[in-house]
Amino acid sequence: MPDFVTPPPVEPGDRVALVAPASTNPEFANHVYELGLQRMREVFDLDPVEYPTATADPEYLAENPEARAEDVMNAFRDPEISAVIANIGGHDQITILPHLDPDVLREHPTRFYGWSDNTNLALYLWNRGIVSYYGGSTLTEYAMDGAMFDYTVDHLSRALFDDAIGEWTEADVFTDEAGDWEDPDAIQERRELEEHDGRTWAGGDDPVSGRIWGGCYEVLVEQFLAHRYLPDERDLDGAILALETAEGVPDPEYVQANLRALGERGLLARFDGVLVGRPAARSHVEENPPEWRADYRERQRDAITDVLETYNPDAPVVLDCEFGHTYPTCPIPIGGEVEIDPREESIRFP
Repeated sequence: MPDFVTPPPVEPGDRVALVAPASTNPEFANHVYELGLQRMREVFDLDPVEYPTATADPEYLAENPEARAEDVMNAFRDPEISAVIANIGGHDQITILPHLDPDVLREHPTRFYGWSDNTNLALYLWNRGIVSYYGGSTLTEYAMDGAMFDYTVDHLSRALFDDAIGEWTEADVFTDEAGDWEDPDAIQERRELEEHDGRTWAGGDDPVSGRIWGGCYEVLVEQFLAHRYLPDERDLDGAILALETAEGVPDPEYVQANLRALGERGLLARFDGVLVGRPAARSHVEENPPEWRADYRERQRDAITDVLETYNPDAPVVLDCEFGHTYPTCPIPIGGEVEIDPREESIRFP
């Protein structure tokens, strides 16, 4: 396992880089992007600096992965930049990885925030021993409809300004409703909320601690298929796997099958614990009814816990955690340490 460094915290008033290493907002959603910038300034006292990719045409970004990589490296190099914030996720960030210079990133460790497709960059940084944060993107957490969740403001502030996040408490409510970005008036309205019925605990009963590895399930599958940027599997011994599914609402049977394959190769047994984000059960193209969503989440829980019970029964598993594609969220530190105590049902980032 590499020697890890957590980049220094951000200070109020600091300059932060806005980049699009995955994708960016379509032109019709510029009002969402501007809301994200406004919240950075007014809620967090940050000074957002727009790098070229942040406002580039999405088609240009898709055709120029080297430009996206260059923005990331330039932002890390800049001594006046305290954090690098991805606009949003995407679907092809793996194509920027060959264009990154690992020495640049390691010599200038900077706090990086991004989720979903940004798992690619987070795991690339993991291999270089740089802690990053899974969450805190411009167009999602900062530009949340209606108002930012108090829960998100609290935990994002800790991930920005503190040395460690500390105790990771549960949220009272959650939403997986997709935002309506085509209607500028929609960002004034809160998405539909559901009551948070608590995290689900499974697996082993003994407290564990370790460094977090993982992110978006769909990207992890892509990474294992490419097999170019994965760490030595021995480096994952004693680590904590983080896993969440995106808004594509993947069939639990497919999730289970892919995890079973990782179990068969001996990978799942290497982890000392598992954190699972609450799954999104609807998307921009699937507005599923409440009963279906509740059943889907239950099937997803069963699929994941059944595999882990077979291949790593002693590892504590915590499901329905506040990271990933439902909101509110806590930006969890990929590469950072976490303590999981099933007896107290507590999670802490020391």
